[in-house]
Amino acid sequence: MKNIKTLLFFVLLVAFGQSQACTNFLITKGASVDGSNFISYCADSHIRYGELYFTPAADWPAGSMRVCYDRGTNAPRGSVPQPPHTYQVVGYINENQVALGETTFGGREELMDPTGIVDYGSLMFIALERSTSAREAIKIMADLVEAYGYGSDGESFSISDANEVWYMEIMPKGFTPQVTKAGDTINADRGAVWVAIRIPDGYVSGHANAARITTFPLRNGKTSITDKDWKKLYNEQVEVIYKHDIIDFARRKGYFNGKDKDFDFSAAYAPVDFSAARVCDLRVWTMFNKVCDGMDEYWDYVTGKDLTHRMPLYVKPNRKISLSDMMSFQRDHFQGTELDKTKDVGAGPFGSPFSTSAASKWCRRASLSSRRAAVGCPIPSEASSGSASTTPTPPFTRPSTVPSPMYRSNTAWATAIC
Repeated sequence: MKNIKTLLFFVLLVAFGQSQACTNFLITKGASVDGSNFISYCADSHIRYGELYFTPAADWPAGSMRVCYDRGTNAPRGSVPQPPHTYQVVGYINENQVALGETTFGGREELMDPTGIVDYGSLMFIALERSTSAREAIKIMADLVEAYGYGSDGESFSISDANEVWYMEIMPKGFTPQVTKAGDTINADRGAVWVAIRIPDGYVSGHANAARITTFPLRNGKTSITDKDWKKLYNEQVEVIYKHDIIDFARRKGYFNGKDKDFDFSAAYAPVDFSAARVCDLRVWTMFNKVCDGMDEYWDYVTGKDLTHRMPLYVKPNRKISLSDMMSFQRDHFQGTELDKTKDVGAGPFGSPFSTSAASKWCRRASLSSRRAAVGCPIPSEASSGSASTTPTPPFTRPSTVPSPMYRSNTAWATAIC
């Protein structure tokens, strides 16, 4: 359906806390059956139940502030100024067809910034409230963490609109206390390092709790720019955008000492280990393997045997991808491989890939793979803008009820959330 140009497929929205078993798949319009861009956002857990957030469009008087709530505790972290107008948001897609998803990769623990006001959740919601395109969302996110600090660990973001699909990774810069002339203590390293890469049209990508950006084209002023080149942001040929000090900061911290052209984001800020390959990138491999020939080449990597032979960030599929395909990707349990979860020790007498909650941790260790339990419903991209309001509203409106734990099956979950 050509008129649905962007589709965000909500598979599961976590009710509270930050899941460490998220999976995103990114499909560009040239790779889709109907010529649409669409991304999936799945926070895997069959013992958590999500909420469909709604934020109406609004007009804001001068001086209005927006509270940033901690995504894990819901406690306020601080406030940022509101723009004159914000857009309507349903879930993680706004009225302009800008859509976001995320997965957490963690990275170097010493780089956490306890003073950062904007965490990954607020970053997503605010970007959706303010952006008209994926590129604008990237700039908004970069500007927010630069001005107010980034209060989460390493995150990967899927960012799409009607025309493009981008992938972004971000890492905080830690806390370096500095006393001002006024006697206040501030963070001299406030902000974050980040890279955003446009997925070429006709290609697909994915991420699942592991940093996936390795080397990338450095600034040339045409296809690759930094945050010093925002005036070139909307140039059509731009394919890479990154924080200007991303390499210098890694050198200063002792994470990198090679030539600039050899800089590897993941190696510097979130080095891949057995868990990142076997538990995380394996989920991406299962999707790639269904649509791209030759993925056996990376089997030793995703099973943790050879961590040096990383998968590409994106691949060209051998067929067009439909929304039904997306659903099947998210339902995958490694069937047809030696890691088939219906046959492992946690599957029980009925061959179920879903562990009971009492045995979840043990089964996770035994199978070394994520729990994939629930599938939600597609949310159309063309949300109505609604009427603007001058009444300040919270960052999201919670539904009056949330699905009961009785909703265990895929069909019932889709019914409950829709």
